[in-house]
Amino acid sequence: MNARWTTGNRFELLENGEAFFPAVFDAIRQSRQEVLLETFIVFEDKVGWELHGVLMEVARRGVSVDVLVDGFGSSELTPAFIAPLAAAGVRLRAFDPKPRFLGMRTNVFRRMHRKIVVVDEAVAFVGGINYSADHLLDFGPMAKQDHALKVEGPIVAEIHKFARSAISDENQRRHWFHRRAPPPRNQVVGEGASLFVTRDNQHHRTDIERHYRVAIRAARKEVIIANAYFFPGYRLLKELRRAAHRGVRVRLILQGEPDMRIVKTAAAMLYDHLQRAGVQIYEYCARPLHSKVALADDEWATVGSSNLDPLSLSLNLEANVVIRDRSFNHRLRERLEDLIANSCKEITPERLPTRTVLHVLRSFLVFHFLRRYPAWAGWLPAHVPKVVVAQPDASQAAGSPAGMAHVTETPETP
Repeated sequence: MNARWTTGNRFELLENGEAFFPAVFDAIRQSRQEVLLETFIVFEDKVGWELHGVLMEVARRGVSVDVLVDGFGSSELTPAFIAPLAAAGVRLRAFDPKPRFLGMRTNVFRRMHRKIVVVDEAVAFVGGINYSADHLLDFGPMAKQDHALKVEGPIVAEIHKFARSAISDENQRRHWFHRRAPPPRNQVVGEGASLFVTRDNQHHRTDIERHYRVAIRAARKEVIIANAYFFPGYRLLKELRRAAHRGVRVRLILQGEPDMRIVKTAAAMLYDHLQRAGVQIYEYCARPLHSKVALADDEWATVGSSNLDPLSLSLNLEANVVIRDRSFNHRLRERLEDLIANSCKEITPERLPTRTVLHVLRSFLVFHFLRRYPAWAGWLPAHVPKVVVAQPDASQAAGSPAGMAHVTETPETP
């Protein structure tokens, strides 16, 4: 595994955009030396434009600002969005942007799905929330339910080091002078221990999944997992069943009103297999669930970007924080218990379809797929993705709808 336990940290659970966006934007506004931001999605809506304004504000007063977005998730950014950032001194990069083919995005696999912010090497944010208005309640019935984490303490140095590694060494040398004074050192600010755990397609392919499995295997009383896209590997499913068999109360909070119908269909294929072992399943029905959080017993918890599905566990680049902290665990449990009590329906055996020969055959095929898909994932396109500096193409008008694929690309090593 690619992480070590770091003690002396403080954690704050941020639920939905109403808590997350003000916390991140305030931290950026207060920055003195450096802002590093990675995200899968930035949309040109009220949230994306507020982020845009905050980044420009601090860059203009000399703060070093680096932003990395995914070339698939943020492919619609226009020159009208990109050009002012570049003019203000923000270094915007895109992870593996590709031109469209017949109007379709072609860079589907191995996406940069992380959501990380580090400000002045003193505070960090990690979670599942993108910079888009659909993370706010006033978006309507399709507003997402989600969580993120504010982190302070020694672990921030590790998150900062990782985020820095995603941009070029050349850029680090070029902009060292922006740091007018040494950043605040990461002193002990709390009692929590944590790991920063990532997933990539080279050296850390299964680290996040292994931390889940270790926590489930060690649980003695309780496991709660709230995950938007649930179709995990065979070994993780086996650990959930074993935990339930030995008397651990295992509860899953999954999508009941999904943003993509196939998500619910795929997860539902596992319900019978899990329930027969004693796993309790709840569907969150208030609106689409986008969370990627879990807890075990009284101390262990995780918050991050990784779903429990083939894309996150075998293809995408992800980042989670794993936490040992009783007070944070208690807070997360309170919020998940509230979702179960007020916004979920329990899926009981009588709600499931009658088992038929077709059902048994389908389950057989599903489980053999789950057993093998990590190996099959290696057959998918595995080129080395580029990280490119996004500069607006001079041939594009300021209001042009040209997306990220039409920016001027300056390759850099990720």
